[in-house]
Parts: sequence; C-alpha cells; structure tokens
Amino acid sequence: MVDLSGLPADWKQKKALNYLILEKGPIVNSLFNYPVNMQFFSSSERLEIDNVPFISNEAKPKRNEALEYYRRIVTSNELNIHLFEMVEQVYKSDSSFSIETNKSNYTANNVIVATGFYDLPNVLNVPGEDLPKVSHYYKDPHFYASQKLAVVGASNSAIDAALECWRKGSEVSLIIRGPEVGQRVKYWVRPDIINRIEEGSIKAYYNSEVKEITENEIIIETPEGIISLENDFVLALTGYRPNFEFLEKMGIELSADEKRLPNYNPETMQTNVEGLYLAGVICGGMETHKWFIENSRIHAPIIIQDILTKKDS
Repeated sequence: MVDLSGLPADWKQKKALNYLILEKGPIVNSLFNYPVNMQFFSSSERLEIDNVPFISNEAKPKRNEALEYYRRIVTSNELNIHLFEMVEQVYKSDSSFSIETNKSNYTANNVIVATGFYDLPNVLNVPGEDLPKVSHYYKDPHFYASQKLAVVGASNSAIDAALECWRKGSEVSLIIRGPEVGQRVKYWVRPDIINRIEEGSIKAYYNSEVKEITENEIIIETPEGIISLENDFVLALTGYRPNFEFLEKMGIELSADEKRLPNYNPETMQTNVEGLYLAGVICGGMETHKWFIENSRIHAPIIIQDILTKKDS
C-alpha cells in the first residue's frame, strides 16, 4: 500500500526489498477520480519521482498528464502492483502482519498505509442529500450544461466546478458557509471566480447553509432568511476526510481533538504500531491541506531507510 506519488521509481532495484502494492482501483486511483480538467497547483518537476522527468504542456500539469506519467512509472519499472484489489483488514500477530483483501490474503513484515482522504466526503446531513441529483464528486462540466446547478463549498474543487460549469452554460449558484471564497483557492483561479460573482454571472450566497434538497429546489438559509432556488443538480463539494475507522482498527492512535491526527514518528513515519507506517495526506488527519504530492514525496525514502536499518540491525 505504497503511495506512488512518493515512491522512487527504481527503489526495488536499488534496495532489493520484496514488496507488493495494493491499489483499490486503477493506477493512482485518487488522481483518476479527480475532475477531468483539473490542473495541479504544483509544477510538473515538483511531482516527479526519483528524477524521472515529468514533461507537461504547461508548467502546472493537468490530470490526464499526471495519469500518463504515473502509468509509465509503473509499467517501465515493472512495479509489483495489484489493481482493483481493496484492503479490507490489516492486523498484527507477533512480528508480522496479516492483510485481507477482497481477493486474497497476504503476510508482511511491514505495512505502509497511503490511503489519502478522497474516498469519504463530508456530508451535509440534510434531507434530500441522497437524491440522485446530488453528488459529492465532480467530473465533467458537459453533464451540467443548460441546467440550474447549485455548488456547495468554497475551496478549490467547488470553485473549479462552478467556473467550468458556468462556462459550459450552467446557471450556477454558489453556496458558501463563510463570508468569502476560500483563501486556499489557487491564486490564478480566485480572481476569476470573484470577478464572475461581482459581475453577476455566478450568484454567490455567503454565510449560508443548505437546509433541504428536493426534486426541483434547494432550500438555503441566508443572512436574509430562508430562500428556495429552482434546481436541477447539486454538487456538494464540501471536502473529504480520511478513513479513521480503518486506521483505528489497525491499532493506530488518533488525537482526541477535531484534527484526528494519527500517532507517528516524523523521523521514521512509523506509527505507534511497530512496522506500520503512514505516507502522504493520511498523515495530516483532518488537516487534509497539510500534505500533498509535492511535499510528501519525502515519506517513502524515510520509510524505506527505516525498514532497511531495522533489517540490517
């Protein structure tokens, strides 16, 4: 369960370790589920693995370019990876781990968990959220052309969706719980959405929350009171969270506060369970903005070095 975004391309040849990568979906499953037109905040060279060049059309690559880059990393290095195999349980007995998946069982001396945070959306917990017209994931703006679309959220995913869908002809309403567009929105995108709001192309409801979703409307609470908007589709892009239950079942301790930070040693990336390591976004708990591909590439070399040190001792 090594995160490919932090894995040196030739670590198998360099370190001669036996390994297996288990991926619940296709190669770099999380990246595959990003919006089709998504552009990374990082430049291509900051997404490179072990000095393998990442060539992109622009300084900041897009999703399709990243998918091709990481696919070639896998195939050219003949990485031992099982795709579409979901890990269901990991437990330790004595000095080894037992790993159960939806397809097979394995044993290992060490386990690296790099599950990210993209699988579990932060739900609104309002009536109608389970209607077919509501989605917590956004893929392609063409689907929403000529439709009345409500986008809930103020971060990158919500703002990108609002702009792209508006440019494809959607009538977009943006529902934001706070007083402004999120400060972490990509610096070249934030002025764009603010200008679209100020000119009236996109209607923004600040300091507002969704109260209910019906077949033909979305009901929101605003500073001016409760209002109902005609609505065809809702994109509830209010963020995602790690699978904390999965971590706790493995014995990983989490902080008691709202951050839910996992217990690990930053010098080795090993958790409170010996031989069980964390890599990537999962290390930040609910602070999902703290770690990303660019700055978490260091995790894999740190982990491998610790495993080798223990192996040689």
